[in-house]
Amino acid sequence: MTDRYAAYTRLDLDYPAARVLRITFNRPETYNSVDAETHTQLTHIWRDIDADPDISAVIVTGAGKAFSAGGDFQMIEQILKDETARMATWKEARDLVYNVINCNKPIVSAINGVAVGAGLVVGILADISIVGKSAKIIDGHTRLGVAAGDVACVIWPLLCGMAKAKYYLMTCKPLSGPEAERIGLVSLCVEDADLQATALETANDLAGGAQSAIRWTKYALNNWLRQAGPIFDTSTALEMLGFAGAEAAEGLAAHLEKRPPNFPKSAPV
Repeated sequence: MTDRYAAYTRLDLDYPAARVLRITFNRPETYNSVDAETHTQLTHIWRDIDADPDISAVIVTGAGKAFSAGGDFQMIEQILKDETARMATWKEARDLVYNVINCNKPIVSAINGVAVGAGLVVGILADISIVGKSAKIIDGHTRLGVAAGDVACVIWPLLCGMAKAKYYLMTCKPLSGPEAERIGLVSLCVEDADLQATALETANDLAGGAQSAIRWTKYALNNWLRQAGPIFDTSTALEMLGFAGAEAAEGLAAHLEKRPPNFPKSAPV
């Protein structure tokens, strides 16, 4: 691994093929949950990948039985209690999405098992998203008691339509791999045993293709996402506003106590 990536100690990085970088969430004991430092590193790494002349494609996946279980409870608790941490997370959440969008290298996600929250951002935002049949995709924001922030309000309607986006983002219902492919949320669904090989084959195809043509195609298509910037900014700001309220506190307590949440029956707005 070159010095370019020496600081990214919370992410496992390797080269499964020439000019292909693989990023692996590797905390299998917590289903690859994302702590504060991992979130920071995941935000910044895309700028270094963009500037790396030796990389032409990227794979993102998870170790063990999960892609990523999302933000860990310690990070969420800190966001709830500390305004400074909340504002820092707001900036990072914005930078993460825009850094992925603006990275000129094509990104392939290999989504294995559970994919939630911060990890799901990269999984769904990847240029080509591939899931195993046993994958379980959940946007859990409203179950936690906050608005569907991150990139959800931007990318889900574009991929699967407004009706499906509202259903899944407002109810937090899980999607299987086949259902995610059926509604257009992901590019491909394959057998679990074929997931990593399919992702690597796809990344190799991209790394061996016409680089300017592929990168410019990505840039042009991602203007659909850039023009949705006001939607993204609104959703992420409202998510962070929610972390200062009673619903998020109850949502976190319910998760920690492994019980259904008992949210207030009315809202101030």
